[in-house]
Amino acid sequence: MAELDTSSGGGKGGKVRSKKQSTKVDLTAMVDLAFLLITFFMLTTSLSKPLAMDIAKPDKDEKNKENKLELRASQTMTILLGKNDKVAWYMGEAGKSQPTIEGFQGVRKSLLDNKKKVKETMGKDIIVIIKPAPGSTYKNFVDIMDELNITKTNISAPAIDDDPTHLMDSEKEAMIRAGIYKQ
Repeated sequence: MAELDTSSGGGKGGKVRSKKQSTKVDLTAMVDLAFLLITFFMLTTSLSKPLAMDIAKPDKDEKNKENKLELRASQTMTILLGKNDKVAWYMGEAGKSQPTIEGFQGVRKSLLDNKKKVKETMGKDIIVIIKPAPGSTYKNFVDIMDELNITKTNISAPAIDDDPTHLMDSEKEAMIRAGIYKQ
């Protein structure tokens, strides 16, 4: 029990003083209340659960040929992650259209514009393929996944091809010309 004693020490003097009552403060109830509140909030809060984004990777087994999804080239947007925080992207097939080179600041606008074009012309959702190239960093991959999440592109899972040997020659040449491919 916590107490506070303020008794006056009497003494001899000519004046008559009134004797002060000792003040006693009991803090036990306040301590009990504090522990009850702490316990209540600890038991009623829920910890944040980590969120994970679904991603699709190419199947390495050639056995499942019947499960392959046929896509129109005009419906796909391929994003190539390069060095120096640069991105090259193109719509359709590699080599048939010149990749656009830009930083991560312009990717969001490009995603939204291409999504809108595909929706207007085909009435379908855009398919995004992400290919990290040599020289790109994990931060670049996380940034592009964040951009896909922010733009709310209606894709169940973006396709990720993280094998640098899968980069086509036309993709490599365009990235080398732009100076964003690490050789």
